Amino acid sequence: MSPFRTPQVAPPCIFCANLPPPHPQPRRFQSTTTTKEEPFKSPSAPDLAASQTHYSFFPKSLPAGPPPHAPFPIDLSALKREFLQLQARAHPDMHPQSDKKRAEALSARINDAYKTLQHPLSRAQYLLSLRGVEVAEDETAKVDDAELLMEVLEAREAIEDAEREEDLVALREGNEGRIRISEGVLEEAFQRDDVERAKSETVKLRYWVNIKESIDGWERGKPVVLNH
Repeated sequence: MSPFRTPQVAPPCIFCANLPPPHPQPRRFQSTTTTKEEPFKSPSAPDLAASQTHYSFFPKSLPAGPPPHAPFPIDLSALKREFLQLQARAHPDMHPQSDKKRAEALSARINDAYKTLQHPLSRAQYLLSLRGVEVAEDETAKVDDAELLMEVLEAREAIEDAEREEDLVALREGNEGRIRISEGVLEEAFQRDDVERAKSETVKLRYWVNIKESIDGWERGKPVVLNH
């Protein structure tokens, strides 16, 4: 027998024997180039500087822009849908902290554009302002029309003398008809780019809208103030 004994190797643990062989670790190479972070871009919302008019904010619902390139009437349902989509993308909470002020300014401009275009009177006033004619805040912009002024005074008396809302039904219907007529005249005037006629009719429409607001806000005994 050899004086040297062969060392006995202990049998492997049953658990270790059934372990899968270790996977070779892939070699990692460190890139020598640095990745430049892309600057934040607003998600397809209209650019604040690029929008030249209120119409520019709504390319889907108002693709042709303002009159005379497009009609004066607006599809209000389409305008509202696009407005909500734009506000969702421009909301400050959707932007990083570094871009919140810009997002707030953009959101405010979109909101102002929508409110202006939503109503025929403010829309007409805005379109005239694009042509250098200010009638929205011009207290001297009045209609030299005795018949119209008489209608306005009679409407005021009827509203003040009303005992109940039912007394204003006929006045309301007649005034709504006058508003529709004015809107039709404005459509034709802006289509022809007739600024003087558009200005005169916008002032008229302001009277009818004020009467409408007085009827809508009627309370028994409440004095009526018709701004013009």
